[in-house]
Amino acid sequence: MTKRSITELLSQMTIDEKIAQLIQVTPDFLTDTEANLTGPLAALGLSEDIIHNIGSVLSAVGAKETKAIQEQHLKRNRLGIPLLLMADIIHGYRTIFPVSLGLASSWDMNLAERTAEAAAKESAVTGLHVTFAPMVDLVRDPRWGRVVESTGEDPYLNGEYARAFVRGFQGEDLSADTDRIAACVKHLAAYGAAEGGRDYNTVNMSERQLRESYLPAYKEAVDAGSELVMTAFNTVDGVPATGNRWLMRKVLREEWGFGGVLISDWGAVQEMIAHGAAADGAEAARKAIEAGVDIEMMTPLYVLDLKRLVEEGKVDEALIDESVLRVLRLKEKLGLFDNPYRGADEEREEEVILSGEHRAVAREAAVKSAVLLKNEGVLPLRSGQKTALIGPFAQSGDILGPWSLWGKREEAAQLYNGMLTKTESSLLRVAKGCDVESGSEEQLEEALQAAREADIIVLALGESSEMSGEAGSRGDIRLPKAQLDLIARLKPLGKPMAAVLFNGRPLDLHGVIDEVDAVLVAWFPGTEGGNAIADLLYGDSAPSGRLTMSFPYAVGQIPVYYNHYNTGRPLTPENADQRYVSKYLDMPNDPLLPFGFGLGYTTFTYAKAALSAETIRPGETLTVTVDVTNTGETAGEEVVQLYVRDVAGEVVRPVKELKAFRKIKLAPGETVSVAFELGEEQLRYYHSDLSYESDEGEFQLFVGANSRDAEALSFQLVK
Repeated sequence: MTKRSITELLSQMTIDEKIAQLIQVTPDFLTDTEANLTGPLAALGLSEDIIHNIGSVLSAVGAKETKAIQEQHLKRNRLGIPLLLMADIIHGYRTIFPVSLGLASSWDMNLAERTAEAAAKESAVTGLHVTFAPMVDLVRDPRWGRVVESTGEDPYLNGEYARAFVRGFQGEDLSADTDRIAACVKHLAAYGAAEGGRDYNTVNMSERQLRESYLPAYKEAVDAGSELVMTAFNTVDGVPATGNRWLMRKVLREEWGFGGVLISDWGAVQEMIAHGAAADGAEAARKAIEAGVDIEMMTPLYVLDLKRLVEEGKVDEALIDESVLRVLRLKEKLGLFDNPYRGADEEREEEVILSGEHRAVAREAAVKSAVLLKNEGVLPLRSGQKTALIGPFAQSGDILGPWSLWGKREEAAQLYNGMLTKTESSLLRVAKGCDVESGSEEQLEEALQAAREADIIVLALGESSEMSGEAGSRGDIRLPKAQLDLIARLKPLGKPMAAVLFNGRPLDLHGVIDEVDAVLVAWFPGTEGGNAIADLLYGDSAPSGRLTMSFPYAVGQIPVYYNHYNTGRPLTPENADQRYVSKYLDMPNDPLLPFGFGLGYTTFTYAKAALSAETIRPGETLTVTVDVTNTGETAGEEVVQLYVRDVAGEVVRPVKELKAFRKIKLAPGETVSVAFELGEEQLRYYHSDLSYESDEGEFQLFVGANSRDAEALSFQLVK
């Protein structure tokens, strides 16, 4: 169908039919509608006529159901306009990959793209058309539950992942490739900056900070071609994002040139009333359509109020028309007018979903996502060791994490089973020790008995999936007391202990990292988690992950992040005993573990860091080189990181900003010279007048293994 014929189709639609295209509901609204007249339909005030013209459906399951829903809908829809079928495919459909914060720790864009491609293929074969991903919200507060869906605290790295995920979901030609699905970047904007880390809470920041730190990753996703954008629940400068005309019309549409579909988050249009930004549903509907929200998810205000607002002259019908056109054009791009069932195929589902190929990608992703935080010579495990595997995650399938809607815990590779593929069953004892949040003396005694008979203890600890994710904010981000007590009871045995952590956020690790000999953060590793962790524990693979969020020393530091400002009274080693400097009296300023940190089973040294010139001018390129040597006895991967600081800016600048990185693999004794190129455009930032430019003067450059351990050089920018 051509764009012209889409326009013709629009001209044939009544205003009721047009408005219905802008509503999204769950499948139960479309099936057995007679029974629903006193159920879901009545609850939202929707009639059968509206449902017959609805534009999209949320979270249908399986090719058989999606085809049935589409078929039933087309029989009822006067103009034969197919449905869009959307779902939250955050880190996998049935084959579950590591949660986004974990996958980000791989620092591997190709791997991220491949996981999204596999997720798209499994989703498309079930008949889904759109995923509500990637989430690229920058996060500096690990109390926020949805940090598990983010890729961390750095705008540059988040932007790189945004592009990779969009490429993976959509491919090169969404129109031609029915194994791909449309991406929906979320949540515009700054949802990750919710005050106090409390979900749905207020966001308050300057426009300059918004543009500099929080907007870049969304723009990268838009520039990569994301077909949809989702509005955030929070306010932006006092205005709920879903009704924020400046954000959605001026920034997203005009400045960024986004011509795709803008969809609200669940119920966000109606929530403008609770925010205090709309007196009633009619005002909320008006503000949302004026902001350019094309699809209202799971509230009925467009249907209930827009037609009357048009008749009263309070809303221009042209706003409705432009939204309907965007929805219809997405359906056209997906080929739904020619094939409304698109990729849905019950026979291919058996072949594609949870395929060996996808499980292999999941295993690789889980291996590369894990971050080794501490190792005092106990890992990898040695052949012939008697090992006690103890903890609530020793034999748990709860390793998929939040937003794994179609993943099945019984299909997840448990850690115990993974370890059994590496060692004899006679050498591996297992005990639960406690539940995730509680325990008994009987459980402790069973764990102690298993530990007494072992040479080494592997602890499987962490959060349950419900302890993170949406509405999963936590004020205390330590492990639950029952698990800390388990460590404390095992410690007096004097056995070496290695902890494997399953978690969806950076944790306060006191009571863990100071009590055990090794700590491996596995995050929620997904379907192949147990096998991947066993690969790491027994040395068949080496840890190579690096943190993309700082781990706080204590919750009182939060927000704590590497790219902070210096203050007028910065804390230094020389003034640490002085009172009147920017510091805490009872804890350090620095996080427990910095952004970019991670260990392996070998060691690396950096030498001969050098610049190609001492000055740089616009249009020129500065080359940074450093020699990296594997000084250990095994092969390993290192993430070489480049940071820059503008020493004296027009406004204050962060102490470090990530500008580039390289992931390299070195054999024992091997040395590689790593080169980076830096141009003047990478030194630009938003000034006080919101101009985007660089400053003349001195810059510091840091190259090293993480944001803390890096060698400093300096150069001048001359204009």
